[in-house]
Amino acid sequence: MTTTTIPVTGPFASALAGPPTGPIGPQRDITTQVLLSIATLGLYGVHWAYQSHEDIRRRTDDGIGGGLGVVVYLFAQFVTWFLLPIEIQRMYEREGRESPVRASTAVWILLFGVPWYVKCQRALNRYWALHAPAPTS
Repeated sequence: MTTTTIPVTGPFASALAGPPTGPIGPQRDITTQVLLSIATLGLYGVHWAYQSHEDIRRRTDDGIGGGLGVVVYLFAQFVTWFLLPIEIQRMYEREGRESPVRASTAVWILLFGVPWYVKCQRALNRYWALHAPAPTS
């Protein structure tokens, strides 16, 4: 009996690969982000969506990336509420870790008005901290 390997392609193809090897994204202060969002009447959210999707794309070579992330955020923001947690979840799971966020994280904003981006940014900060190089003395 022979087996056939079917190549997997598409924006999430590398999710089946080993651990990510791209650059570590920056940890961002959530309070600063909230204040910037208020000060810019929400425009900072566009920048945040770009950076978050792009950081994940650079790290994993996976996901939609910053450009498409902004388009989705601007024209169908509710999709971002589900998509970003999915990308974060895949990043964690590629390493065999349990993700603190998933698509159901969007329910927090839909039902309770809780800013889901706080949960997403905490998950990203935790992930980046896990992979930050140890300080040298």
